[in-house]
Amino acid sequence: MKDFAQLENILDVKFKDQDLLRQSLVHRSYLNENPGFPLPHNERLEFLGDAVLELVVTEYLYQHYPNPEGELTNWRAALVNAIMLSGIAAGLGLEDYLYLSRGEAKDSGSKARQYILANAIEAVIGAIYLDQGMAATAKFIHQCVISKFPEVLKQKSYLDPKSRFQELAQEIYGITPSYLVLDEHGPDHAKEFKVGLYLGEELVTEGVGSSKQEAQVAAAAEGLKVKKWNN
Repeated sequence: MKDFAQLENILDVKFKDQDLLRQSLVHRSYLNENPGFPLPHNERLEFLGDAVLELVVTEYLYQHYPNPEGELTNWRAALVNAIMLSGIAAGLGLEDYLYLSRGEAKDSGSKARQYILANAIEAVIGAIYLDQGMAATAKFIHQCVISKFPEVLKQKSYLDPKSRFQELAQEIYGITPSYLVLDEHGPDHAKEFKVGLYLGEELVTEGVGSSKQEAQVAAAAEGLKVKKWNN
């Protein structure tokens, strides 16, 4: 039996209707195996929470930073993307409270689990909003999400890997990186590209993807690790 009182302590939110919190963690797959479960899945709460999260983050950035729209948009995206949100959800221990099918439960650590966790934290935000109102929800978002913003700025994680690698390569070496397709195979509907990332004549690393762009991004992300530029 999942102890949702303990989760309330972790979230620092005491629900009037604890079923809203419970529902926020019900994945659709669980209901396929447990059709008699008394609560619906969390997708409607996720829809609501996504909108509330974006509004609170947008308002914070607007009020505190006079930067152009494009920069604010990139910063917001860095705070509300699936990687950031799944990390926050994992840090809160939401994974232990998820209602998942047996198959999904075995899939820990996968990209699918990352999206389930990201969706779950949005659904939790939706549940808090319905149960507690905007002020309490904004407080939760500030504590759990907006508190990550200084690190986003420091790490420049709002830049995509290609932009980040190029910025650092130019800053450190005075060189603009280049990309070269090293291999391309597979039928037209399922092609795979291997791309090399170069600094001058140096092959830094390679990346693979279903498009040249995807392979370049993968190479740049790996290049940041190889050069130890992630920190």
